[in-house]
Amino acid sequence: MNKMKQKEAQLGWLMVAPALLAIIAVALYPIIHTFWLSLHTVKLTEPGLGQPFVGLKNYINLLTDSRTLNALWNTVVFTVASVSLEFVFGLAIALLIHRNFVGRGIVRAAVLVPWAIPTVVSAMMWKFMYNDQYGVINDILTKLGIITEYKAWLGDESWALISLIITDVWKTTPFMALLLLAGLQLISGELYESAKVDGAGAWKRFWYITLPMLKPTILVALLFRILDAFRVFDIVVVMTGGGPGNSTEVISTYAYKVLMRYLDFGNGSALAIIVFVCVFLICLFFITVLGVELVEESEGGKKAWRKRKFTRSSKTFSSTEQSHSSF
Repeated sequence: MNKMKQKEAQLGWLMVAPALLAIIAVALYPIIHTFWLSLHTVKLTEPGLGQPFVGLKNYINLLTDSRTLNALWNTVVFTVASVSLEFVFGLAIALLIHRNFVGRGIVRAAVLVPWAIPTVVSAMMWKFMYNDQYGVINDILTKLGIITEYKAWLGDESWALISLIITDVWKTTPFMALLLLAGLQLISGELYESAKVDGAGAWKRFWYITLPMLKPTILVALLFRILDAFRVFDIVVVMTGGGPGNSTEVISTYAYKVLMRYLDFGNGSALAIIVFVCVFLICLFFITVLGVELVEESEGGKKAWRKRKFTRSSKTFSSTEQSHSSF
C-alpha cells in the first residue's frame, strides 16, 4: 500500500512538474531578479557607477520619502473608496437582475457593457466628459444649477482623485455585480420559500439567508477587486498622468516613472517589490484570516435559519399546549 502511494505521489509530481517549471520561469525568476536589483544601485543614466550593493538602502529611502508615502496613501484611498462603492452598487444590481421580470436578459446584457469596454477607451471617454471646456458633465451640472461655471475636474487637486474613483466605479461595478449574481443563483429557493412560510419579511430573508450564503462569493469578489484596484495603472496614466502635481499618483504609476523615465532600476525594482509585498499581504489576509470564517458562516446560514425557525416553532407549539391545557 505504501509503495502504491509513493508511486502515485511520484506520478503526481511528474504531471505537475511542467506547470511548476513554467511558473518558475514566468513568475518566480522575475521576482527574484527584481529583488536582486532592488538591493543594488542600478542607474542607466550613470553607467560608470556600476551596480554596487546597497542592501536595504533603496527601501529605507523610499519608505521615508514623502512622494512614496503620498503614492501609497492615494493607492489606499482609491482602493478602499472604489471597492466599497462597487460592492454596494454591485450587490444592489445583482439583487435586481436576479429577480424575474420582463426583459431581464436585455437588462443583464446592458449592465455588462461598461465592463466590456477596454479600460483605456473608458478612461479616454471619461476624460472628454470631464473636460473643462466641452465636457458633458459640466454641461449637465450647469443646467441643473449644481455649479455656476465649468470646472476643471481633473485639474483640481481636491477633485481629481474623486473623478478617477467615479470612473473606476462605473467601469468595474458590472464585474462585481456579475460575481455576486453567480453567488445568488447558487442559493436554494427552498430556503426563501420556507422563510416566507415562516413569516419572514424581505429584510430578514436578506439578512439571515442571502448575506450568510453569499459571503464566500463576497470574499472572492472583494479579493479580486482589491487586488485589481491596488494595482491601478491605466486609468491614472490616461486621465491625469498622476497630476495635478502628485495628487493622483499611485504606487504603480510612481514605479513606472522611476523605472522608465528616470531609468533608476534600483529604486524602481524596490517599488515593484513593495507593491508585490502589499498584494501578497492582502491575499494572505483574505485567505487565512477571513476565508475560514466566511466559509463557516456560509455553511451555518441554513443552520442559523433552521435554528431560528425551530425556536419559533417550539414557542408556537408550547403556546398551543398551554392553550389546550387551559381548556
